[in-house]
Amino acid sequence: MELAVLNTQGNETGRKVTLSDAVFGVEANDHAIYLDVKQYLADQRQGTHKAKQRNEVAGSTRKLKRQKGTGGARCGSIKSPLFPGGGRVFGPVPRDYSFKLNKKLKQLARRSALTYKAQAGAITVIEAVTLDTPKTKAVVALTEALKVAEKKVLLVLPETNVNLQLSCRNIPSVKPILACNLNTYEVMNASALVLVEGAENVLNVMLA
Repeated sequence: MELAVLNTQGNETGRKVTLSDAVFGVEANDHAIYLDVKQYLADQRQGTHKAKQRNEVAGSTRKLKRQKGTGGARCGSIKSPLFPGGGRVFGPVPRDYSFKLNKKLKQLARRSALTYKAQAGAITVIEAVTLDTPKTKAVVALTEALKVAEKKVLLVLPETNVNLQLSCRNIPSVKPILACNLNTYEVMNASALVLVEGAENVLNVMLA
């Protein structure tokens, strides 16, 4: 699959890049995408939730009333979950939500996600962007020239570009990411993929 390389004004430069069919033209596997996205979201969870059980609540352990003869239930302690301020039964405790996926399955998921974007015509390739200083207006103008200003954009970089990455910080709809760090969730979460020239080579080598 070949795509024309556009400049920062949105015009064709006359050059073309090749997107490998082994990465951008596979038979998509929806379940692999589901598992990879599920793992990514699980990894984002801190898992620091905690509720106190009856042995952790501050309070007296004195028996509230005698065992028999009152006509009511047998109360052992004010820390019982049955009373206000008592412990919680089977409450949440800190835990790790992460789980393992095989490397080949994760690669299949990323190839499947990229294939969906390629089939939808949501991938654009632009020439290298050079900024002397971080400038938000430059990125806004770029998204308008590429006609993706109203979309959620994933800007894929072949290598670190500090000024360009800093220029995206104040634009909620644009997220820069290095090609080597590309993940299935970010691809599926974006409406448009903008590849800076050279990023496609990184993806072709990494996922082929």
